[in-house]
Amino acid sequence: MIRLLSATFLLSLLAIPGARADNWPNWRGPYFNGSSQEKGFPAEFSKTDGVAWQTQLPGEGASTPVVWDDAVFLTSIDAEEDGILAIRVSAKSGDIVWAKKFGEGIRHDERSTFAGSSPVTDGKLVYFLSGAGDLAAYDFDGKQIWYRNIEKDYGQFAFQWTFSSSPQLYEGTLYLQVLQRDEKVNGRGADEPIESYLLAMDPATGATKWKHVRPSEAVMESREAFSTPIPVLHDGRAEIVITGGDSISGHDPATGKEFWRWGTYNPERIGHWRLVPSPVYGEGTFLVCAPKGSPIYAIEAGGNGNLLGTSNIWTTEGKEYTADVPTPLFYDGFFYVLNGRNKFLSCLHPGSGKVVWSQQINGKVKLEASPTGVDGKIYIISHLGEVFVYSAGPDGGQLLNSTTFGQSQSVNIRASIVPANGTLFIRTDDQLYAIRK
Repeated sequence: MIRLLSATFLLSLLAIPGARADNWPNWRGPYFNGSSQEKGFPAEFSKTDGVAWQTQLPGEGASTPVVWDDAVFLTSIDAEEDGILAIRVSAKSGDIVWAKKFGEGIRHDERSTFAGSSPVTDGKLVYFLSGAGDLAAYDFDGKQIWYRNIEKDYGQFAFQWTFSSSPQLYEGTLYLQVLQRDEKVNGRGADEPIESYLLAMDPATGATKWKHVRPSEAVMESREAFSTPIPVLHDGRAEIVITGGDSISGHDPATGKEFWRWGTYNPERIGHWRLVPSPVYGEGTFLVCAPKGSPIYAIEAGGNGNLLGTSNIWTTEGKEYTADVPTPLFYDGFFYVLNGRNKFLSCLHPGSGKVVWSQQINGKVKLEASPTGVDGKIYIISHLGEVFVYSAGPDGGQLLNSTTFGQSQSVNIRASIVPANGTLFIRTDDQLYAIRK
């Protein structure tokens, strides 16, 4: 049963007295790196201890919730209506304030649904994207402000699997990357020449500001990326940084012009190296996670032009230090790399790549949700809904808690754990939990 609240329900800030409170406005949080500086989050909790509320969602989905004060936004499928829902949940009570269908269809492959992209908000409007290209803006009362379909505007996406990059907001512009094949796959793709691009839109109207075509030397599936654009301000220069197509590149937020590019992590041009992790920035360093058990490359920020051979400051070695799906975390001066298949969590020094510590995770299944850092702790979750809490920092790596939130049939939990305004939000297949001290 979906519980609905009045649209006039007052917003309330769920802050711990005397502590800093942070919203979580996009997939990787207030600093675009998976971290928050808020305090007051528990290490010890379970499905029966510390749960403020548990809400049944209309259907499954992999989008990570975003949070602004009392509003928690996420997407799910609606199997009965054969569409994707934009949802607002009350952070205080767990009640579903509204659920609006904004896209048709729920899937076109067996591994995922169209509810994989995470929303993004500026505290005034919230923007939802489906895997079929439906992009819609709503106000916090659930009124749709505008709608467009990216596939209808620029051609059907040419992906073997389901498109799931998330939209991004930065300094009054809404960004979306579409890094795709240059030919049809499984019958999907535009009839005209297929291009990869970075799109900038007016958040108030959805109108296109500019579309920057991003060339690539990658071939076949290696042109496909499921990463999300990350805004970075380094030495006074703002950039939109994207990864995929065997390279990483930094772009002018005002025009899309490419400032710099580094590549490649795929010199042999292997054709099945799709890229999933987004770039992450910390201490003047970008991390690029090559796919399929390959190394992680650290690239020096601040470059111009083609950086190949000049800016790779370190590269990981060893089977532990790789990330095929989870995006690494940067938190309080260190990178944290989650190897979801071999089940390692590692702390790396940003300047040297030195392994500060590495811990084997005693999980039953792989972990593909990206790690979250807050209050001196790192939170991760597996496909089965196994939750692990580790201590952070150079003396960290201690397992503080291990518990399970998924059901016995859970096989595809991918949403990251979100800390916001004194609450941990944990999304499983079709459940949303709020954990508080």
